[in-house]
Amino acid sequence: MMMKKMGAWMLLALLTLVGDWCGRCYGCLEEERIGLLEIKPLFDPNSIYMRDWVEYSSNCCEWYGIECDNTTRRVIHLSLWDATDFLLGDWVLNASLFLPFKELQSLDLSFNGLVGCSENEGFEVLPSKLEVLDLTRNRFNNDKGILSCFNGISALKSLDLSDNQLTGSGLKVLSSRLKKLENLHLSANQCNDSIFSSITGFSSLKSLDLSYNEVTGSGLKVLSSRLQKLENLHLSGNQCNDSIFSSITGFSSLKSLDLSDNQVTGSGLKVLSSRLKRLENLDLSGNQCNDSIFSSLSGFSSLKYLNLSKNQLTGSSTGINSFQVLVSGLRNLEELHLYSNKLNNNILSSLSGFSTLKSLDLSDNMFTGSTGLNGLRNLEELYLGSNKFNDSILLSLSGFSTLKSLDLSNNSFTGSTGLNGLRNLETLYLDSTDFKESILIESLGALPSLKTLDASYSNFTHFGKGLCNSSSLEEVFLDDSSLPASFLRNIGPLSTLKVLSLAGVDFNSTLPAQGWCELKNLEELYLSGNNLKGVLPPCLGNLSFLQILDLSHNQLEGNIAFSYLSHLKQLRSLSIKNNYFQVPISFGSFMNLSNLKLIACDNNELIAAPSFQPSAPKFQLLFFSASNCTPKPLKAGFTNFLHSQYDLMFVDLSHNKFVGEPFPSWLFENNRKLNRLYLRDTSITGPLQLPQHPTPYLQTVDISGNTIHGQIARNICSIFPRLKNFLMANNSLTGCIPRCFGNMSSLEFLDLSNNHMSCELLEHNLPTVGSLWSLQLSNNNFSGRLPPSVFNMTYLLYLLLDGNKFVGEVPGTFSLESSLLWLDISNNLLSGMLPRGIGNSSKNQLDGIDLSRNHFEDEKTSVEPDWGSRDYWSEEEMFSSMGGRGFSPSDTMLWPEISVKIAVELTAKKNFYTYEGGILRYMSALDLSCNRFTGEIPTEWGNLSGIYSLNLSQNNLTGLIPSSFSNLKHIESLDLSHNNLNGRIPAQLVELTFLAVFNVSYNNLSGRTPEMKNQFGTFDESSYKGNPLLCGPPLQNSCDKTESPSARVPNDCNGDGGFIDMYSFYASFGVCYIIAVLTIAAVLCINPHWRRRWFYFIEECIDTCFCFLAINFRKLSRFRR
Repeated sequence: MMMKKMGAWMLLALLTLVGDWCGRCYGCLEEERIGLLEIKPLFDPNSIYMRDWVEYSSNCCEWYGIECDNTTRRVIHLSLWDATDFLLGDWVLNASLFLPFKELQSLDLSFNGLVGCSENEGFEVLPSKLEVLDLTRNRFNNDKGILSCFNGISALKSLDLSDNQLTGSGLKVLSSRLKKLENLHLSANQCNDSIFSSITGFSSLKSLDLSYNEVTGSGLKVLSSRLQKLENLHLSGNQCNDSIFSSITGFSSLKSLDLSDNQVTGSGLKVLSSRLKRLENLDLSGNQCNDSIFSSLSGFSSLKYLNLSKNQLTGSSTGINSFQVLVSGLRNLEELHLYSNKLNNNILSSLSGFSTLKSLDLSDNMFTGSTGLNGLRNLEELYLGSNKFNDSILLSLSGFSTLKSLDLSNNSFTGSTGLNGLRNLETLYLDSTDFKESILIESLGALPSLKTLDASYSNFTHFGKGLCNSSSLEEVFLDDSSLPASFLRNIGPLSTLKVLSLAGVDFNSTLPAQGWCELKNLEELYLSGNNLKGVLPPCLGNLSFLQILDLSHNQLEGNIAFSYLSHLKQLRSLSIKNNYFQVPISFGSFMNLSNLKLIACDNNELIAAPSFQPSAPKFQLLFFSASNCTPKPLKAGFTNFLHSQYDLMFVDLSHNKFVGEPFPSWLFENNRKLNRLYLRDTSITGPLQLPQHPTPYLQTVDISGNTIHGQIARNICSIFPRLKNFLMANNSLTGCIPRCFGNMSSLEFLDLSNNHMSCELLEHNLPTVGSLWSLQLSNNNFSGRLPPSVFNMTYLLYLLLDGNKFVGEVPGTFSLESSLLWLDISNNLLSGMLPRGIGNSSKNQLDGIDLSRNHFEDEKTSVEPDWGSRDYWSEEEMFSSMGGRGFSPSDTMLWPEISVKIAVELTAKKNFYTYEGGILRYMSALDLSCNRFTGEIPTEWGNLSGIYSLNLSQNNLTGLIPSSFSNLKHIESLDLSHNNLNGRIPAQLVELTFLAVFNVSYNNLSGRTPEMKNQFGTFDESSYKGNPLLCGPPLQNSCDKTESPSARVPNDCNGDGGFIDMYSFYASFGVCYIIAVLTIAAVLCINPHWRRRWFYFIEECIDTCFCFLAINFRKLSRFRR
């Protein structure tokens, strides 16, 4: 009997296994497979995410974005993230598309163009098992759109509407339809405090995310009595202050509260501790909290996670008692973040009281000496980077046997003591330390679990052999370290290595043929900036698992078609830019690398492809960059394989000479998700031929420096609807700026300078709203009056309108809230008075003003920009202020930072110089030369302490040179020539130690010249000439005698010191006159016929003149009688 029962159970188990095996063998249900294939063409059939959705593949459970139930093999999760063809424009969803999926539990429709649902075809038609719906990053911008999708979907538990344009006013209706909703995400929308009354009906809600909206917290209290089950509340990145604490007291079930990046100081926080007994996670980072917050937090006894990073904590002696109270109160704390404060050693001894702590971050503070953290026996993660700890800390760390991750980077170690006892350590950061090499090598042998080591910016000589003592290492980062060339030969035994980064080491040698090539498991290799020479060794082909290879910024050479790069079948990313490689334009040797997504070969040499062209490549690139690769004209044109690419998002072929190539509109047609295209200086000719269909993802087009002619098409805004950066400078464009640019709110950078465009610039030609931060229209033929709106753009930083034909006055309404950094309207026909707003921006950011070569006149030069001492922006800060987030890819290897450089021409040191890129943040200049300004120079101009260049020449200024100019400590060029200034030159000017150019010539100055010391010892007589009453060196006039005044050179903008050198003009005119006379004489000598005709003509002229004089003389004689 027992045997029969056992046999029955074995048979049942066998049938179960067979059933499960059969289900897995046959894959997903045919009905659902067909349903997926029918969906594909309704989205984007060319999407890289749907590439494996094909007819011949029977098991749809293995397709991208599909998850099936292990038992029923039905689709339970469907991801259509970023799958819509944007050519369809705004998408109105018909949810009946998903009816074949009876067991669907989770649906991801984020990053599409959803604006709503078809009537009666919303998510209510789907099976009742749908619990998770992701609608992030769509285009829902009104309540009607979102409500049309939710007429009844009772089982839904999680809804993500983040990053849309919702205000939340329609959520009140939605709450009556989604009774079981537990998670609601509304971050990055346009919600304000009115949203709280709209979500009171979601009684089952457990998690609410309102991060990065416009919430202050006022009105939040009304939710506490309705959302009794709420456990997670996220309000980061809003406008909340301390008043919010009293509004949160009613959420008794709250376990997690995020108030990071607000305006909280912590005052009033104590009242929460007695109400929120269950609170486990609290994030107050990025606020304004000081040491007083410690005592306010001590009552949260259930707290497990606390983040107080990026606040104003100091750990002062007055605050240490509060911190000790905090330690005694938080007995269950497991994770504490205190990075980026100003804490010191006062709190270290108290930290050991957190006996349950597993993760502690103290980086970027002011700690010194040792840690004193011996009591933290459960610690698994410890971050101590960017402090001033010394070697004594290493001894105290030996007892942390549970530690898995340790960051000691950027401290004051000498490495006299090793790391011992850390047998479970997996990750170690030692970058920017002076750890002694022998001690570190010994320590690595005592770290049997170590997988990741970062010792960048170190100084090692024998580290290669020692590194092999660690048998478990998988990732090693030694960037910018001082390693010997032998390191690559000695690292071969480290067979477990998957990632090796040696960028910027400067090996200054060839790549060895052994050692590094034995790393058979290597997946990522970074060798950029190492001064490597020679050719790639054949052993490179042994790295069969290699996915990312960076050999950029070296001196490697050879034809890559004959290298072993083509053997790397797993390769995804290849960067060989800035070498001496020869790169066949066909890329034929890479055609079988089906995983390849990135090729960067800038600054090498593109060579013509062989006559035999291989078939279409198996790869589909996302990124292709081959700029500056043709020093000589290349008749082959654009590389052929690009014609078969359909996933490209980034293309840079700038500074190549593709002779006679037309504008490649086919690139846009084939690659609908193209984001950035750079074709600067590529010898493209012909008109700007736009594609027939829109390219909705395109943000940047740079085709400057070509010979493109004709007008910009009127429909460019509909073809490139999300264009941010449009650069077409230095072409042969004509016509006007398309009117649609006036409504293009996405435009940030517009450069059409140095063309032949001509029209009257009207307000509707330029964006009046949006985030335009650079407008460059220099050196065209634009005419008419300057539109007032151009000076009142909120985010405009650079305005360059010089070299046109603008007339009239500068508009008088110059916004006091202007963000302008640089203003150049020189070389136009502008006149009249200057508006009083110029230079008085309340944001105090103006770095340069050039109003020269116009006809301005003013009784008082009243431009008074505030160029005092100020902190200049970093590159990141400058670009973040421009209103755009830019392209934020997840793979930094695939998406290197791309930025557009601003170039302006500045008169300094007697010449014109072009300043480009980041240096403009450190240049401040004011050029008012060649105008008609009158009156005295304001003494307040001596307060422009940050100015580098001041040019007031060629005006009609009178009065004294202000002695306050001695305060211009950074000035390098001061030109006051060709005015009517009088009086003495202030002796205090000799204190200007950076002054390289000083010119006060052709004024009415008198008295002694400044003492010949410091920079004034370098100025010659030309700096003072034209002032007959000046005396003293370097002039010949002695101050012991008075010489008679001589005539002053007239104040002429084209005079000496102006833009025409009159001495050169007279000399060239005389030479040309003599050449003309000699040429006529030579012709008359050579050709006798012309000679006779010439003499006959002269004789006729003489006779005519004689007769005229004789007759008129006789009449005059008679008249006198």
